[in-house]
Amino acid sequence: MAVERDIFGISGPTYLNPVNWNCENNRRSVAACLVQAVYVLERDRQLNRQSIDAAAPPWWEFFGFEMIRKLVDDVDLSIFGAIFEFNPPSSKEASAQDAPRFVIAFRGTITEKETISRDLSLDLQLVQNGLHKTSRFAIAMQAVQNVASAFPGSPIWLAGHSLGAGTAILTGRNMVKKGALLDSFLFNPPFVAAPIEGIRDERVKHGFRIARSVITAGLTIAMKAKTEGNNKRSVAEESFNILSSWTPYLFVNPGDHVCSEYIGYFQHRRNMEDLGAGFIEKLATQNSIGDLFYKALGWESEPLHLLPSADLIVNVSPSPDFKYAHGISQWWQPDLNLLCNKYRYS
Repeated sequence: MAVERDIFGISGPTYLNPVNWNCENNRRSVAACLVQAVYVLERDRQLNRQSIDAAAPPWWEFFGFEMIRKLVDDVDLSIFGAIFEFNPPSSKEASAQDAPRFVIAFRGTITEKETISRDLSLDLQLVQNGLHKTSRFAIAMQAVQNVASAFPGSPIWLAGHSLGAGTAILTGRNMVKKGALLDSFLFNPPFVAAPIEGIRDERVKHGFRIARSVITAGLTIAMKAKTEGNNKRSVAEESFNILSSWTPYLFVNPGDHVCSEYIGYFQHRRNMEDLGAGFIEKLATQNSIGDLFYKALGWESEPLHLLPSADLIVNVSPSPDFKYAHGISQWWQPDLNLLCNKYRYS
């Protein structure tokens, strides 16, 4: 399935060729297009495009989805997410047995005057590991829980881009703790750490990663020693054990410093195991220096980027600039040069 730009005109078709739901490229493209639909929904609202003038509907109608609910931020009243239900013509149902019943998608930051203030404040919360304390996340979490409760056993996808990927990670993690493993498509998910992946010298880059792992492990041991007297089990260790069965799809671009550190995060873990330093890296993987700092100050912190397992998909096709490397549009393009690695925590 190749997604061509001209099919998404306002008068585009409602449903064309059936999607091969077992094809990873098709699944990626559909998830990315539904995230784009949320971006366009918000632009429709800002520009007061309604009815036949609305540009968003073709982004979901093309794949046989209906938009059943908009998720609206309670602060700036912007549309930050949407719930889509798959409802193709009956003649297509046999070929769609592996399709999701629902897709809940979240957009990232929009730098327009109507949204920039609220979105940037949430970006700051994300950097400070505090996105879980925001009302936008609470709205998203409630929406996902409501769908999962109303339709138990139905396949549900989460999808998000940038800030929206952070929201999807948080909701996905919380659903795992409730016993539900949701397929999650995370495009350019933020990794809150120094962008070591951008260093070109491999020896220097590897040295920085080892140093960071040793420091993080040392701080973790020191802080754990303070809590052992209270018989407290490591929250990070317990969380990792619970989350290890969840395998989100991470879509990253090495030219995007917002998400590229995931490449080194997983590869370095494997390298340290090969060096016989798996214990150090296990502690470093479960914690971050920033998270430990916030907790030392007594702040509630939940770092999104510490994931036990993932399917990491890296777009190594040439990116002309950062805007493209961080953009959602790359992920529905045909003939991408992708490197895929599966990482499982044990």
